[in-house]
Amino acid sequence: MDERQALTAFGALSQETRLRILRLLVVAGPDGVAAGAIAEQVEVSPSNVSFHLKELERAGLVSARRDSRSIVYSAEFDSLTGLIRFLMEDCCAGRPEICAPAASAPCCSPKALQ
Repeated sequence: MDERQALTAFGALSQETRLRILRLLVVAGPDGVAAGAIAEQVEVSPSNVSFHLKELERAGLVSARRDSRSIVYSAEFDSLTGLIRFLMEDCCAGRPEICAPAASAPCCSPKALQ
């Protein structure tokens, strides 16, 4: 990930509703969540959630697929990993022991997502 891509991603995440949507999709995993269910869970109108999903999709943080009559959105885990790597790639001027706690944090446990 380059700086321009990181800035686009951070810009998309700098809005509360979009951050909540992305966190919801991360919890849902690869199966994703239908747009209507996202709107219900984050308590915004369908048109509002559609706007935010398009911004997240434009930033490469989510992807959409059609499933019958629904559009299902999923987190783009490769992009999220790239964003984390972008932040950590020059960790502490060559002193990786400082970043070790962040790099080894259990990210896939329910408590880590809260």
